[in-house]
Amino acid sequence: TVDESELLTVPDGWKEPAFTREDNPKGLLEESSFATLFPKYREAYLRECWPLVQKALGEHFVNATLDLIEGSMTVTTTKKTFDPYAIIRARDLIKLLARSVPFEQAVRILQDDIACDIIKIGSLVRKRDTFIKRRGRLLGPKGSTLKALELLTNCYIMVQGNTVSALGPFSGLKEVRKVVLDTMKNIHPIYNIKTLMIKRELSKDPELRSQSWERFLPKFKRKNLKKRKEPKKKNTKKEYTPFPPPQPESQIDKELASGEYFLKERQKKRKQVQEIKAKQADAVKRRQEERNKAFIPPKEKTVVKTKKASTEKKIDIEAIKEKVKNAKKKKLGALPEEEVKLKMAADEKKKKKK
Repeated sequence: TVDESELLTVPDGWKEPAFTREDNPKGLLEESSFATLFPKYREAYLRECWPLVQKALGEHFVNATLDLIEGSMTVTTTKKTFDPYAIIRARDLIKLLARSVPFEQAVRILQDDIACDIIKIGSLVRKRDTFIKRRGRLLGPKGSTLKALELLTNCYIMVQGNTVSALGPFSGLKEVRKVVLDTMKNIHPIYNIKTLMIKRELSKDPELRSQSWERFLPKFKRKNLKKRKEPKKKNTKKEYTPFPPPQPESQIDKELASGEYFLKERQKKRKQVQEIKAKQADAVKRRQEERNKAFIPPKEKTVVKTKKASTEKKIDIEAIKEKVKNAKKKKLGALPEEEVKLKMAADEKKKKKK
């Protein structure tokens, strides 16, 4: 009897056994091949490292050819190839080499526990300036953000042109793709890096493996978002009708409706003169009213009667007069009369003693 929870969890340090010739002794029935183009600036590097590529693929019995005229790389299986997935790994290898990944890193794709992911970011942002800014944000100052992401996901990441090439374990590639797509959606990578750091620490605790980590993970909210200002003039769409709008009335139609069309020339002129005179009379009347406004007296304000001061709060004028008299007698900064007399008497006594 074995506990079900032990069956669901993968033991630490477990690795899938390698695929050997004993697993497929008869080899492959058909020859498979993949080809990919590479840019002109990669030609010199590929020419240098191509013998190493052929040697690495030769161990898996896969042929590789470099066509410098056409600018392409091709990989094909041979009769000795026994691993059916070797051609897929070889295809990924030449794709990574075409995307400016160095050979030392790209050759790791031939290992069983390593995979790659090429994320296309060129079409995720409309404006070119915004795209360059967000791609630079993914790299960080002096590549620090990218380095932190590599350490947390155990993946090699290469940002080149309109693509991001990632190479590493499957769990790490999933996180890299999420961070890259979020960065292109204007979410700063530092938020995802913080979350990855917390997850890394939580994974070390065996008790938290079967629990939810949502309470530990940070929840970032956009604080600086403002509500969109509504326009002053709102254009309301009219209801759609298949019929065209009614034709506007012509001058003749208006004259026919008012009966003016049947009048003689003299009568028409007389009517026009009367209309002009009526307009002039209205204008004169309006002007006269504006002139007369200056002669209209303003409304007088109502006088408020002040209440008589109460007898209790009356000021004692006599007392104030006495204070003023005393102040006049005194010199500014001088001593009072009594003090002066006392001082003089004391001086006289001192003279007599002498």
